[in-house]
Amino acid sequence: MAGKHSAGVLLFRRTPDRAVEVLLGHMGGPFWARKDLGAWSIPKGEYEPEAEDARTAARREFTEELGLPVPDGAWLPLGETRYSGGKKILTVWAVEGDLDPAAVVPGTFELEWPPRSGRFAQFPEIDRAEWFDAPTARAKLVAGQRPCVDRLAELLAD
Repeated sequence: MAGKHSAGVLLFRRTPDRAVEVLLGHMGGPFWARKDLGAWSIPKGEYEPEAEDARTAARREFTEELGLPVPDGAWLPLGETRYSGGKKILTVWAVEGDLDPAAVVPGTFELEWPPRSGRFAQFPEIDRAEWFDAPTARAKLVAGQRPCVDRLAELLAD
C-alpha cells in the first residue's frame, strides 16, 4: 500500500542575536481548538507525486495555508520524514525569510461538525501563525514533524 505524500516549507529567520526562529501554524478546526503542545504544524499539504513534484507542492501548500507566498530565498532541503505509522511521507525545505503572522489569511476546509450531525462548517486550515525558537517549536509541533527542526539546526550549525 502506497503512503500519502505531503510537502512543506519551514520558514526561518534569525533574531538580532543570531538565534533562529521558525514559523509554525496552529492547526485549525474543532479538534485542535483547545490544544497547544503537539498542535502546531509546518505549513504543508498533500500532493500526488505522479502529478506534481514535491517542491512545487510545498510552495502551493504554503500559500494555501497562509494566504501568502513563500518569501524569496534559498530552498534548503531538510529531507523526508515518515510519520502516522510510517504511512505518510513528509518532504520539507527550509527557507530563510520573514513575514508578519498578523498578515496571514488562512485557507479553509469543510468538516461535518458536530460529528454525524449532517451539518457542515468551514474552518481555517490554521487559526494562527507564530514565530518560535527551536526548543519551543519542538514542543509545539506534532511529533512527526519535530525532526525537521533538528535537521534545520544541524544544517545551520555547519
